[in-house]
Amino acid sequence: MSFTLGFVLITHNEPQQAARLVRRLNAMFGAPPIAWHHDFSKSPQLPPDCITSNVTLVRPHLETAWARFPVVEAAMRALETLYASDRAPDAFVLLSGADYPIKPADQILRDLSTSPYDAHIAHEKIVYNRYERAWHEVCYARYCTARLKLWPGRNAKPLDISHPVLAAPFLPFSRRLSCYAGEFWFSARRSAAEYLIAFHRSKPQLANHYRGLAFPEESYFQTILCNSSLRVSRNHWRYIDWSSTTGSLPKVLAMADLPRLRVSSAHFARKVNPAVSADLLDALDADIL
Repeated sequence: MSFTLGFVLITHNEPQQAARLVRRLNAMFGAPPIAWHHDFSKSPQLPPDCITSNVTLVRPHLETAWARFPVVEAAMRALETLYASDRAPDAFVLLSGADYPIKPADQILRDLSTSPYDAHIAHEKIVYNRYERAWHEVCYARYCTARLKLWPGRNAKPLDISHPVLAAPFLPFSRRLSCYAGEFWFSARRSAAEYLIAFHRSKPQLANHYRGLAFPEESYFQTILCNSSLRVSRNHWRYIDWSSTTGSLPKVLAMADLPRLRVSSAHFARKVNPAVSADLLDALDADIL
């Protein structure tokens, strides 16, 4: 039996670009199973021709927001939808509408089917006072600091407790559950999908912790997978260029990036935008089909 690949797609805007991605995945992988969560509150229409029989829209949709927990919930609902299907695939790829394939289908399938790993997700362990770079300290402050309100009131300033001994009673982390963080977008086998679904359903304490935090999507999945017995690789098979931005968003890729994409081992690149990346996407289509 051949190795099958499915897709979890999370979008909220640029419906034409998202539709182009779905059409490309259909052409490359022979109409693979796609579970698509689209936030219709932000973009009420999707091109009807891209809702083919292999595409399942997640209903009802959630109102998602960048760096907020609903995007994690949206991904989990889409993952549950994908693996509730009678076409549940051997592996899946989590994508946004700003992602695009940069390698042919046979290479992506070969890399994932022959890999010894259950999940491919960028991850780094977040440990108190062991900060190899500034981002580690930022993550510790985000995810591992207890914020206590000492008195009621909407404008009451919380008391931040960062030392792990003092913060431990208020956090889900322990010697058996370490905090990890990294890029949101990843690829994984069915074993990892089933583990994520079961954990999310049966252990809501971790979700409740991340629910009120910023950028939960950059830690929730890593923390679950990296504390399991699953084999997890740091290679998430994504090309992302952080070199030319001073903010919290990666560079929008354009035609000048094509030579680097061609020599990259990544399967997908992000971010793309139809206003900037149209020529690049046309060139990639010519490469991968």
